[in-house]
Amino acid sequence: MSIVIIGGHDRMVCQYKKICKEHCCKAKVFTQMSGNLKEKIGSPDLIVLFTNTVSHKMVRCALNEAGRIQADVVRCHTSSGSALEEILMERCNAS
Repeated sequence: MSIVIIGGHDRMVCQYKKICKEHCCKAKVFTQMSGNLKEKIGSPDLIVLFTNTVSHKMVRCALNEAGRIQADVVRCHTSSGSALEEILMERCNAS
């Protein structure tokens, strides 16, 4: 399963990727808005939005891409490792 994480804290990027790897998922993490974010997202199975630490512009971009590629979107207000762990446990066991 491929996952794109939008938002979160810069210092947590390695931990986010480690948690995803433990659940046999490939992850891309974007904590800052880049000019070509739309092209970098690709076609993941799941997009995780950490809504507390992300700009509205990034949310709009991610939601537009998710709609275009029919990816699932999970919104989470906290950007902690345990929140990501909980999302992946729910999603990976369901699929």
